[in-house]
Amino acid sequence: MVRPAPSKISRAIVQLGHLTFPAAIGRNGRTALKREGDGKSPISTIGLLHGFYRGDRLPGIATALPMQRTRKSMLWCDEPRSPNYNRLVKAPFAPSHEEMMRKDSLYDVCLVLDWNITSRSRNRGSAIFMHLIRPGYEPTAGCVALHPRDMRRILPHLRKGTKIRILGEFQPAIGQQKTRHQGGFF
Repeated sequence: MVRPAPSKISRAIVQLGHLTFPAAIGRNGRTALKREGDGKSPISTIGLLHGFYRGDRLPGIATALPMQRTRKSMLWCDEPRSPNYNRLVKAPFAPSHEEMMRKDSLYDVCLVLDWNITSRSRNRGSAIFMHLIRPGYEPTAGCVALHPRDMRRILPHLRKGTKIRILGEFQPAIGQQKTRHQGGFF
């Protein structure tokens, strides 16, 4: 579960059982009406499909989720007018795209969420991943980003079809719900 953090619209809390981890989400928060380029994370329950990892930086990944080693030729199309919109493509590729083998470490582990992939619509958003954070938990363009140590902790619990639920409103963690006391809340 990905719950909004109470402090900033671009921060979240990833909850796996009783474990919680800070995360970064879309720079403009969350939305139920995701659009390409809006900088928002989609409010939805999204299945995990597979992932990519930088084999030159990471020796291996402990997970049941299908993982593929990233190659320089791997790109992800984010051009809504392309028939390859929101798909993995191979270089050279002219339409707008993201490089999967980035110079920074964001996609050293990159998990593909089934947002607008199995059933695609133009402009509904592309490349919604769970990946690694930028320093300071800087916002994403709509993805969910975790610290590398937290990603390593959750990977063993993930497999194809695992549901990632991105919530829309701040909801206190279990045990932190407001309690009615003498006519008020505390």
